[in-house]
Amino acid sequence: LIASMSDLSTRINDDVKVAMKAKDKPRLNVLRLITADIKQRELDERTSLDDTQVIAVLEKMVKQRKDSIAQYEKAGRDELAQQEAFEIGIIQDYLPEQLSDAEIEALIAEAISSCGAASMKDMGKVMGILKPRLAGRADMGAVSAKIKAKLAG
Repeated sequence: LIASMSDLSTRINDDVKVAMKAKDKPRLNVLRLITADIKQRELDERTSLDDTQVIAVLEKMVKQRKDSIAQYEKAGRDELAQQEAFEIGIIQDYLPEQLSDAEIEALIAEAISSCGAASMKDMGKVMGILKPRLAGRADMGAVSAKIKAKLAG
């Protein structure tokens, strides 16, 4: 179980120490949530996560918070929605830079032409090509919708 930590995990742990020294409680609390989620997944899988797996944990955390924001806003709980948005901001500091819509569109077009996708039946092939290239750099739900629109075209 003792293996080398990913660069990203190391960076997050270093930032925990910095936040502790700076007495930055709000940031420290979010960083502790991140490290707890990473440790939980490492325990569940009895392995040390690499950067790609850490990014997957972070993406899941962002998605959960986006879902929570929608729920809180529906319930008129703006202070809770703001807290979730604050947490997303910190979590996203550790995700790769997000791709622009134009870059995503170009990658989708390239994937469709490279596998000869012609209909919705080819959706899986296109997603299979794009998923590793877009991991942590785009909202896969939005990407999926864009692919559907193109293939249904």
